[in-house]
Amino acid sequence: MDRIKQELDSLAPATPLSGSMDRRDFIKTTLGTGFAAAVLPVCAQTQVKTDASGLKAGTVMVRVNGQDVPVYRAQPEGKANLPVVLVISEIFGVHEHIADVARRFAREGYLALAPDLYVRQGDPAAYPAITDLMREVVNKVPDQQVMTDLDAVVAWAGANGGDTRRLGITGFCWGGRITWLYSAHNPAVKAGVAWYGRLVGDKNANQPRHPVDIAGELKAPVLGLYGGKDAGIPLASVEQMKAALAEAGSKSAFVVYPDSGHAFHADYRPSYVEADAKDGWKRCLAWFRQHGVA
Repeated sequence: MDRIKQELDSLAPATPLSGSMDRRDFIKTTLGTGFAAAVLPVCAQTQVKTDASGLKAGTVMVRVNGQDVPVYRAQPEGKANLPVVLVISEIFGVHEHIADVARRFAREGYLALAPDLYVRQGDPAAYPAITDLMREVVNKVPDQQVMTDLDAVVAWAGANGGDTRRLGITGFCWGGRITWLYSAHNPAVKAGVAWYGRLVGDKNANQPRHPVDIAGELKAPVLGLYGGKDAGIPLASVEQMKAALAEAGSKSAFVVYPDSGHAFHADYRPSYVEADAKDGWKRCLAWFRQHGVA
């Protein structure tokens, strides 16, 4: 765990690209806006901003066992019967970048839904240190709670203009791990795309299994997009997952970008690698098309 925390702490160092705005200027309370304190300052020069014109975008509430779960929703305005993609956040929650990714999917014709899966445990924006965020919020989120929340979000999509027969899921870092797990949990999922999600790890009550443990239970093929220089997810664990998938006869696949580290898709952080992020995005869309999501 110490190794993982050290790697997470390295995700947002100050660089020449970092902006000079006050941290408080970025922290907001509305879902899909601002950034968590732990990743500031933001690299404004590389941050991608997708216009919401022509889209229906904003927060909706999904009721799950008496709890309102906020969900950032983006979809083409005036369209129905849309393919559905779940967008699962990093440890930093549903902030401006995750909302932007949802809008990118909406511009491709999807109903994109990014749920706040930490709503019961706390607000990631409130924690200036990644180690505190991990200890006080992220590590307290049970996998089973996440699966139940996502099931409810899928049900909401089906009742609100989404075609859940064309269901995909994608996620980043923490959300990449969840992408693997949910693709084993829900037989309705047609395809998943996991961006640098942890594959192996210690087990506990909240995280009783990891992707390598459920390789044989996958209901849908998952495309794993990983960085060859990711110190937190060594290539040995990718090879371990590949072996488990091969043994299970899964149609899942990996693309490893040799010159990228962790979070190479996060355009608002110094870890961003533009060429690999753009290639991964194209592969993500193609994977969904290939497997009947689009």
